[in-house]
Amino acid sequence: MEKRSVFHVKKRTLLAVAGCVWLIAGFNVARLGLIAYGGLPQVRVLHLVLSAAVFCAFGLMFFKMSIKHTRRIKGYREEFRPVWNFFDLKAYIIMAVMMGGGIWLRSSGLAPEVFIAVFYTGLGCALALAGVLFWAMFVTYREENGGCPLRHSVSRR
Repeated sequence: MEKRSVFHVKKRTLLAVAGCVWLIAGFNVARLGLIAYGGLPQVRVLHLVLSAAVFCAFGLMFFKMSIKHTRRIKGYREEFRPVWNFFDLKAYIIMAVMMGGGIWLRSSGLAPEVFIAVFYTGLGCALALAGVLFWAMFVTYREENGGCPLRHSVSRR
């Protein structure tokens, strides 16, 4: 019997961890956007359309990313991996830059409240949807189909 650290989990569990991280991040970012919407003197239809456009753009990007990370996780040879392996190094760097940039942007006052409302609402909802997708991958995880129920609909790059 191989000895494992308490921080090692099954590959399938990494998908649930990713789902939790993305859902929490998405809800928090969307919450900031909705708070900003609440502070606007008037919410226009254009604002909502722009939030939807941000959601679509980032949603597509996060969809592709979640498929990529699911394949990477599924490709690990070992059944048990460190819990932080739900992302690779590149994803952690991107996440840190995005979080740092977002915090700086809000605290600097350079972005108007309408930008925060529009962008953060769309981005947060897309992040949360990626969390839901990771959870869907967790629920439908199977050894025989590569662990990715959408594998035939997304081309490999």
